[in-house]
Amino acid sequence: MNLASLLLEPELPVEPDTPGVIVVRPDGDQVTPYFELVDATRRLAATLADAGVEPRSPVACLLPPSAEVVAAFFGTWAADGVYVPANPRLSDTEIDNILGDVNPAAVIGHPEQLIRVKAHVTRIAADGEMGWYVAERGETNPAFHEPGIAIVSFTSGTTGRPKPIELQSDAVMRLIDTIVSTVRKGRKPVERPTMPNVIPVSTSLWAGIYNVIFAIRTGSPALLMPKFDAVEYARVVSHYQVASTVLPPAAIATLNDEPGIESLDPLKIVRSITAPLSPLQARRFYQRFGVMVLNGYGQTEVGGEIVGWTARDFREHPEKLGAVGRPHNGVELRLGDNDVLWVRTAYTASLDPEGPLGDRLDGEGFFRTGDIARLDEDGFLWIEGRESDMINRGGLKVFPAEVEEVLLLSEAVSDASVVGVPDVRLGEVPHAFVVPADRGTAPGADDLEQLCRQHLAPYKVPVAFTTLDTLPRNEVGKVLRRVLVDQATAS
Repeated sequence: MNLASLLLEPELPVEPDTPGVIVVRPDGDQVTPYFELVDATRRLAATLADAGVEPRSPVACLLPPSAEVVAAFFGTWAADGVYVPANPRLSDTEIDNILGDVNPAAVIGHPEQLIRVKAHVTRIAADGEMGWYVAERGETNPAFHEPGIAIVSFTSGTTGRPKPIELQSDAVMRLIDTIVSTVRKGRKPVERPTMPNVIPVSTSLWAGIYNVIFAIRTGSPALLMPKFDAVEYARVVSHYQVASTVLPPAAIATLNDEPGIESLDPLKIVRSITAPLSPLQARRFYQRFGVMVLNGYGQTEVGGEIVGWTARDFREHPEKLGAVGRPHNGVELRLGDNDVLWVRTAYTASLDPEGPLGDRLDGEGFFRTGDIARLDEDGFLWIEGRESDMINRGGLKVFPAEVEEVLLLSEAVSDASVVGVPDVRLGEVPHAFVVPADRGTAPGADDLEQLCRQHLAPYKVPVAFTTLDTLPRNEVGKVLRRVLVDQATAS
């Protein structure tokens, strides 16, 4: 199916005042009615066709979280194009790398953004109502994708340069409908929900796009937060009477540390997305706000979330806090050599063995995630760490997350990350980076070492502790470990 049909042919009735997109603004939230969003989508599709964009060719977009960007990806799909998100906050070099990888037929953005990417513009079509421009890339020969490809998204790039991943319309819909069915318990809705789907992550990320699609699919307004602010988030929850939402771990930690928030009523459930959630932060959040934190697991490469918690799981298995949940319907898991997780879903079954991810598929359609995991007797999945992040200290495995959890037990530490650095004798040793809770006082290395020795085997104790003002993170809060490794190696 074409994902544009979700917006253009809605399942639920639409009234003239039905909101489509809500954008949080300092001067008052901006509401775009559903019908305006549909009109903008159709205009963009026509603009792309007039600009010579052919079906199955990629269209890049440099717009920030806004109603315009939502219309941009639905408009691209309505024109049978392949949507390529590019965060306008990236450097010129990073944006040039994205354009070089996908070779789009057109670029959507504001004039200052189109100048930044140095697109060879032969024609610009402006939309005065939405405020965007479409630049045709003139003398280039754009790439073409196989039928059914809707999106080219990029991996997070925490350990190297981000990699492009093709996502198929049908597979995306199957994943979303599996979760929708779980949420609705199989019941069909009769009217549109008034509670918006709050999206506190960038729409340049697959997590942001996925949650906008989820909102449109369920008939909810998509509420975008261009920049996460804890106090503003509490206002949004109260004003729009939000009972359930998604949050990345970095936002959960920020809310835990914000003294200006007394309550998150009427919030009842938070689903953690985009990155591993520390069990410590989950416990803190539940104890402070009384809100269930339902962990989840997925990857861009497999289309989204494939493992997660339910509210019933939370009530019946509180001792499992720290697991990422149990597989959704239609998801198969198995552990391979060295406990690396392999998954098989409707999405992975559709991957081309000759395509860019083919080297991670086996003959049975299972996909190698690169995560080291374990499955317990109740079917809960526990992620121990990334295969690429694991530190091999003289043949002994050290998982950074385990060490980081211990460091966060210190009241003097507000954030921590552990990376492996080269060692002549042992091959690799753990090096810890910590952010002080009190910016004026650095945690003592001796105290941190003693804390680690109380809770960890000796070989897991970091050989060095470096204090930073902040950890380098990407848009969704994942630590850029390659930056820390470079810093530790240089020192």
